[in-house]
Amino acid sequence: MKELQIQYKKILSDYLENQTEKNLYIGQNFIRQLIQKNVTPEEVISIHKYAIEQIYPDAPEEILYGYDFLIEIMVHFGLTVKEHQCLLEQQEELRSEMNVATKIQNMLLKTAIPEVDQVDVGMVSIPIRKMNGDYVHFLHDEEQHVSVAVTDVVGKGVPAALCMSMVKYGLDTIEYPNNNPSYVLRVLNRIIEKSVDDSMFVSMFYGTYDIAKSLFTYGSAGHEPALYYCARENRFYDLESKGLLLGVMPEVKYPQYEIELQENDFILMITDGVTDFRKQGNLDPRDVIKNLSLYYRYLSAQKMCEEMYTNLKALPEFDLEDDFTVVVFKK
Repeated sequence: MKELQIQYKKILSDYLENQTEKNLYIGQNFIRQLIQKNVTPEEVISIHKYAIEQIYPDAPEEILYGYDFLIEIMVHFGLTVKEHQCLLEQQEELRSEMNVATKIQNMLLKTAIPEVDQVDVGMVSIPIRKMNGDYVHFLHDEEQHVSVAVTDVVGKGVPAALCMSMVKYGLDTIEYPNNNPSYVLRVLNRIIEKSVDDSMFVSMFYGTYDIAKSLFTYGSAGHEPALYYCARENRFYDLESKGLLLGVMPEVKYPQYEIELQENDFILMITDGVTDFRKQGNLDPRDVIKNLSLYYRYLSAQKMCEEMYTNLKALPEFDLEDDFTVVVFKK
């Protein structure tokens, strides 16, 4: 430290005498050396105080006390800077881990939209954060049945993603798309109740479409009711199905219902992120969704989903506060 004090005194003395750019440049290089030697801010001020005492031995004590005060302040400043840098490093590490986790989730939960001549299927799912709390899973077997699970985990981030993995695992174990919704929901409920933390709950709408019979069988576990549009009547029906959220109780029976789809009928399945603007003004979000789907019903199912999201997002009352998912089955 003594050697540093002597060097700095010489540099400061030269600058005070000449005040040239060259002297300032020498001082800046000296500070870079101090940084490399891990000299703290308060130690730099102490070195400066020593130099002032040597250059101006008759300097008032009040001035020197001011340096002592600044040294104490800089001790706290240095600690705060270190804490801030540590937090930034932790945030960067978490961000990197979240990016990896998001890629893994997208890979594991990826599902293909079925391409079937007899029914048109479309989907849009937009996460509010990097990791999606909504999940859509399709099953399809050789032109006989098409099934869909529309899932919403009560929770966000990594815990929700882990819970979603259990849902995916459960759906994979069921395997066949011709299973009744009542059975599927009952099996998933047992898996989630045993495997997921008590604070995590899952809502799900599950439907199976029999292509030959044009019969859509559905059940729900506490999920936002789907909408059924009957083209013949030009009327919407809510597909209500009272069932407890998945993971609440070990043994729950889930009722199921069925409707026959006629030409130009469609079923609109959503998560509650789609109706998040229900608290804004006097708008009824389900009425808004009905009107939009009616307006775009002549488009393909996929274009219907995309246009509905685009138009909802443009509403001044609409502020996306939850994951947004829309699935359309169109006859």
